[in-house]
Formats: sequence, structure tokens, C-alpha cells
Amino acid sequence: MNVQTIRKKFLDFYAARGHAVIPSASLVPENDPTTLFTGSGMQPLVPYLLGEKHPKGNRLVDSQKSFRAEDIEEVGDNRHTTFFEMLGNWSLGDYFKKEQLPWVYALLTEEIGLDPTKLYVTVFDGDADLGIPRDDEAIKIWEKIFTEAGISSKVAIIGSEQKGYEKGMSEGERIFTYDATKNWWSRSGVPENMPDGELGGPDSEIFYDFGTEHDTAWGAHCHPNCDCGRFIEIGNSVFMEYIKRGGTFEKLAQKNVDFGGGLERIAAASQDEADIFLATDSLRGTIETLENETALKYADHLESFRVVADHLRGAVFMIADGVRPSNTEQGYFVRRLLRRSIVKVNKVKPDLSIVTLVPQIIASYQSHYPELQSAQKEIEEQIQLEETRFKATLARGLSKLEKLLVRHTDTSEVPAEDVFEIMTSDGFPRELVQEILHEKNVRTQWHEVDALVDAHQAKSRAGAAQKFKGGLADSSEKTTQLHTTHHLLLKALQMVLGDQVKQRGSNITGERLRIDFSHGEKLTDEERAEVERIVNEKIGAHLPIVKTVMPKEAAEKLGAEQEFGQKYPDMVSVYSIGELDNAFSIEFCGGPHVENTGDIEGVFRIAKEKASSAGVRRIRGVLE
Repeated sequence: MNVQTIRKKFLDFYAARGHAVIPSASLVPENDPTTLFTGSGMQPLVPYLLGEKHPKGNRLVDSQKSFRAEDIEEVGDNRHTTFFEMLGNWSLGDYFKKEQLPWVYALLTEEIGLDPTKLYVTVFDGDADLGIPRDDEAIKIWEKIFTEAGISSKVAIIGSEQKGYEKGMSEGERIFTYDATKNWWSRSGVPENMPDGELGGPDSEIFYDFGTEHDTAWGAHCHPNCDCGRFIEIGNSVFMEYIKRGGTFEKLAQKNVDFGGGLERIAAASQDEADIFLATDSLRGTIETLENETALKYADHLESFRVVADHLRGAVFMIADGVRPSNTEQGYFVRRLLRRSIVKVNKVKPDLSIVTLVPQIIASYQSHYPELQSAQKEIEEQIQLEETRFKATLARGLSKLEKLLVRHTDTSEVPAEDVFEIMTSDGFPRELVQEILHEKNVRTQWHEVDALVDAHQAKSRAGAAQKFKGGLADSSEKTTQLHTTHHLLLKALQMVLGDQVKQRGSNITGERLRIDFSHGEKLTDEERAEVERIVNEKIGAHLPIVKTVMPKEAAEKLGAEQEFGQKYPDMVSVYSIGELDNAFSIEFCGGPHVENTGDIEGVFRIAKEKASSAGVRRIRGVLE
């Protein structure tokens, strides 16, 4: 089956079991300080896993666009991609293991038609030190499922991944237990790494066996979690029932199910095709286009064709979600994807523009993601602009690198700082630098280069973390007070300066708020004083802060303020200061807020006001 068919079957299967189909969230997370991108289906749903009521109910299903930047260097083998779709079904305090595991098995074997004898499952082995037991309940459910299917259901107690390589698999073993490094899920990884307040729980993964010969380079014996390529994980049911508090694990008030299934990987299993690039419609389409345009065969250029197919698809989706190529934050990764693609294409056909590959990608997804077609012109323009810039960059980078080589002829080694400068400031790809240095028989200390690059990326991520939740640095009490004050300030500016004032950026810490807003002139002393008076008046009025979840169209009709450049889902959270039908201000927002303006401690004062950019002013405000 192709990905379009599998996606529809998955959504229909769970819709028939009382699940509301919800749209994919943006690739750029709105309320998550831990990552630059949405990398799993659960990220947009954390408030509901914690107990907040979802407007569509307690059974949900979706196909979530996801991007994992850490996998960029892994792309090139037959199964790693950066962009992917994660099929997800959710129980928010409703059903649990005894419903979920039989359902996902029925979906895979009856609806999608996978051979059950090729399915193997893993469960959590427990952690005595943390007081979390082995998941015997899941083991018993799987034993029943396989026994009823006429399949041997022996349990293998493995433990660590390394022990898996030592023990291997015995005949009839179908259910394997692993430690927390393999069968525990949280955004922070293993339980020990989870910060206070983080959700997590044991999981049960499903693997498909392609039956390929084991590669002993990975270990002496094969097992489901072996990386040799024989087994591929196609789905993971996370039983989200723990929260970490004070270093210990407490049960959540509600037990949740969080299933994630890789759409492309399930497609590969359904075709018994170990190469995910051939099993996925859009990736295969890009490869076929490359073959036609270059007169070269995929089999002879596996790594290059896979990188182009994956990276260009990821860039298309990110640009559609509002990300533009740049040197910082999310834009850095769009630029990196595009530039790596350009380098690979240049190697096989220098006069081929990567823009010619875009229409096929959009056509393969537009039935489920119509926004791609709507944004096609902008996507192609952004990619064309980046390609033009990068080709000029390549010429400059080559010239600079040649000068460096001449300068360091005697030592036959280019300093890591110079290589890092070319790679970051000039955007020159690592693989191209490596290739040229190798040709010239010149070295550099790549571990030093990598350390500089890692530090640069960490700084970029930290910058992005300051923007989460509408620009909040954290969710402390003082930051929350200043966030609500920020709403009051925006409305006050509109009242004093005119309705044309719109927010153009924000950043809020526990010490101050900062707002960028559209206005061409410096505030007069009278305007400044009136803005402060309005804000403080509303703080003293003890107005309630009311959160309402409603359709986006309804919020727009109410005139709710929207963050500039932000894309919103069909259902949105709206915060009003005052009751919704008589509110002082109404904004699209992800929170958090105080419950009442009277909870804001101190007197608001504009500490500084200056120009931020053409037509945009910046105010720093404090509560004293």
C-alpha cells in the first residue's frame, strides 16, 4: 500500500472506534521550549495528557508532520529520514492497554495486511531502582494476541541492547523485554534524564522482520532492537501514566495512551520493501525524477539521491509552515537541507535546479495537505532564491578555501576555526570542505570543528527556546504575570496610537517584558503616560482572565489578535481579559496567564522605548 492509502485506513480505523480526527500541528512548535521542531505527535497534546480537556473529546487520531534535525547526518541509509509523518491515536484518560494493543495489531494485520509471523514486539523490563515494575500486563495481552493467531508467543527477558546482541533470539520467541533505554518514552529520554514535571511511561514497540541476513558488524547475534536493518520499528504504544516530581515517579491522575506509527515505515513493511525511499510515494517520485533528469540510476547513487529526496521534502514542508532559510534557529536547518541538496545535485548534474523537483513533492501530498499547493509559488520562490544565493556562496567559499590552502601549504593543516568560519558564516557544506581537503591532501582537526559547530547550534536552540509560549523564557510566576501584562500593553497601545498597531515580536522573562509593534514614530511623553495609566487601571480592576477554546474562524470574527506570521490549527485557544462578551482584550494565545489581573504584583512602567526596525518600535516594560 502507498502512504496515502495507509494514512486514510489508519484515520478511518480509529474514527470508527470513536476517535475525533484532528489536523496536524505546525512543524514549528507553539508551546514547547525543548525543541526547535515538532518531532513527535505528542508534543502539541501535552496539556491534554496532563488533564486539560480537549475540545474534540478524549479519543483523538491524527497524522502529525514531524522533523528531527538530529537525523540529518544519518540520511543516506535505507531507513533514516528527517521529515516524516507520525500516525497517532490518543486516549486521554479513556481506554488503556487491553484496548490499545489488540487494536493496533488488528490495524496492522487486518487493515494493512501485514504478515503476523513477521511482527515482533518489545515491552518494558522494569527498573527496580526507580520502583517501576516490569510491564507484565502488556506481556500477557501480547501472549493472548499471538496465541489466538496461532503464533508461538514465548517471552525473552533481554534487558539491555548489548545483552540482546549477546543472547540473540531463540525459536518461538515473539515478545522481548528491554530496559528503559529502549522501552520507556519521554521527551527527555530515560527516566533518570527526565526533569521534574515531565511526563513518561513504559512503551510497547512493534517491529517488522524483513528477513535480511544479520550483519555481525552490529553484534554477534540479531534481535528486534538490532540496527543491522533486518528489523524496523513500525509503531510504539506509549502508556503515559507517570510524572516525575521531586526525583520520584508518581502516577498521573489519568492514564493516557500515546501511539506513534511511522507512516513511511509502515508503508515499507506493507510492501516488504526494506528501502523506505522506494516504499514512500513522494521519495520514490523524487528519485524517479532525478533518474529522468540526470540519466543516472538510483542504485549507482544511493546516498546522493536519498539525501536530495529527503532534504528537499523537509524543506518544502518547513517553508509551507512559515520557516525561511537563514543562519539561525529553524531557518538554519532549512538552509542546511537546501544547501546539502544543491551540493548533491551539482555532483551529478550541475545545471539541474532543485526547484524542478518541487512540483512532484507537492502533488504527492496535496490531497491531505492542501496548504502545500496554496503555498507552492512561495515555496518555489524561496528555494530558487536560496539556490541562487548558495551558488554565489559556493564561488566565494571556494575562493576563500583556496586562499587558506595556499596560506597553510607548509603545515598541510587548516585550523579548525577557519574551517568553522567557512562552514557557518559562508554556509559552505562540510562534505564539500572534506572533499576538497582530501583532494589537496590537507588536514584539519575535525573533532575541533565539530565542537565549534555543536556550540553554534546549541546557541541557536537556546535562542529559539526564548520564543516559546509567545516569547516566554519560562513559566515562573513573575514571567506569567508579565505575560498577562503584555496583553494589557498591546491593547493599551492600540487604544492610544490606533488599531493599526500590531504585535511584531515579543520576549518575556521574569524581570521584564519586551514587545515589538508596528508604529513609525517615537511615543510622546503624553502617549507614554496614557499607555501606562491604562495598563495599571486594568491591573487594579481585577479583571478575570478567561480561556476559551473555539474554531479559528469564530475567534477571527471576534477580532482576536493573532501573532504575526503564526499559523493556527482549526481549533484555537483564545484568552480574554474580562468575560468574552465584554472583554478588554482578546488574543490567540497558548498561555500561561494569571487568573485575574489583580494577581499582577506591582505597578507597570515603560522602562525603555526605541526603534527596532523600519516601521517597528520596541518597548521594554517592568512591574515595580
